[in-house]
Amino acid sequence: MKARYKTLVDEFAQAIRTGKQAAGSRLPTHRQLSAQRGISLATATRVYAELEAMGLVSGETGRGTFVREQTLPPGLGVDQLAVASDVLDLNFNYPALPEQADLLREGLKQLAISGEIEALLRYQPHAGRAHEREAFAHYLAGKGVECGGEEVIIVSGAQHGLAVTLMALLQPGDVVAVDALTYPGFKILAQQLHLELLAIPAASGAMDLDALEKYCQSRRVKAVYTMPTLHNPMGWVMDKTRRVRLAALAERYGLALIEDAAYAWLEAAPPKPLRYYAPEHTVYVSGFSKNVATGLRVGMVVAPEKQRARIERAIRATTWNTPAVLTSLVCGWLRDGTVLRLEALKREDAHKRQRLAREVFGKMAWQAHPNAYFGWIALQEEMRAERVVSELLKKRISVSTAEPFCTSPFVPHAIRLALGSVSMANLETGLKTVRATIEHFTDL
Repeated sequence: MKARYKTLVDEFAQAIRTGKQAAGSRLPTHRQLSAQRGISLATATRVYAELEAMGLVSGETGRGTFVREQTLPPGLGVDQLAVASDVLDLNFNYPALPEQADLLREGLKQLAISGEIEALLRYQPHAGRAHEREAFAHYLAGKGVECGGEEVIIVSGAQHGLAVTLMALLQPGDVVAVDALTYPGFKILAQQLHLELLAIPAASGAMDLDALEKYCQSRRVKAVYTMPTLHNPMGWVMDKTRRVRLAALAERYGLALIEDAAYAWLEAAPPKPLRYYAPEHTVYVSGFSKNVATGLRVGMVVAPEKQRARIERAIRATTWNTPAVLTSLVCGWLRDGTVLRLEALKREDAHKRQRLAREVFGKMAWQAHPNAYFGWIALQEEMRAERVVSELLKKRISVSTAEPFCTSPFVPHAIRLALGSVSMANLETGLKTVRATIEHFTDL
């Protein structure tokens, strides 16, 4: 049986997170709360103390208890990138290998002596130059994405690819089905474009397609956003049976499928992409930020013919054309095998980091793909994620709560850890501190 005060804490926390209890509003006094809810004064004090420890309220002597502004400070979520230099960053992933700087130097040298250097200073075709699109198509063929160069649209990173896809396919107010836990960058895009996100629960490690179909029968769902090969943050890989069924649902209900493959390269033997089963309904989006470098803002969109012209117009409206210098650099690395070599090295690196995480957390509920640069820890029901994260930040360790990944009103008490941005030695230290902190609150 959940303690009475914990139930009240959850009730207040939900009201604050959803905006029902506005930032800056004053809560009842301890005595008023005691009388309203039929609890002791000590229990009322304990409720407010818990909310304050979670960072949701603040007590002001002589004035009362007030709801805090819920813009998370650095380290509590993934909305802000800046992390202090003395903070161990287990929040954001920017995996890098020691040889990458030398690769960039050599790549720029080769670019400087190439015969096309002057052409890079001029406007480019909105979707990219034909020979570069062919290079991307050849690379994608090795990932199971069979397409011609004319089907590839080069964009300024995967996030830009998602943005122009949504701009091209959807209108404000359209309904997009997503996992109840999904990539925060997609949530931001949906908010900016005034799209309604429909949270679909999970079933056996993937989107519950029974629930999706029921929604399709009662709502005008226009699109489904999914990460079938290595889901962020849960690390799931959708099996073939579900891919085939999702393709069938797309055909039956006229759904656009937006396949985000940003982390698909971490799966050593990936299944056929969703696009294979529903080529006329699927827009495939990926990039080179995680497998090569986060500063390399180059990506690709593979779209059906009926949608390509609209996507190109969205590129014209946002960046006008592809990033010419960076695209040329990437094409050189595609041709000489550098990209594939970096992917193999990073898969090995991520696997080592996952092995370390599993050793450190032992029997804790560590949820992750064996090659992923991130993982998920579900906390016990009585534990508050915000309090754990706040305590870790005091210890100069930055992690994320579940809130930035949530698309449903229910926010699970869990934390998401990024493993790829620190050295192995610092990672081990950080993970052990995370475990000790969780154990401390478990004992309490």
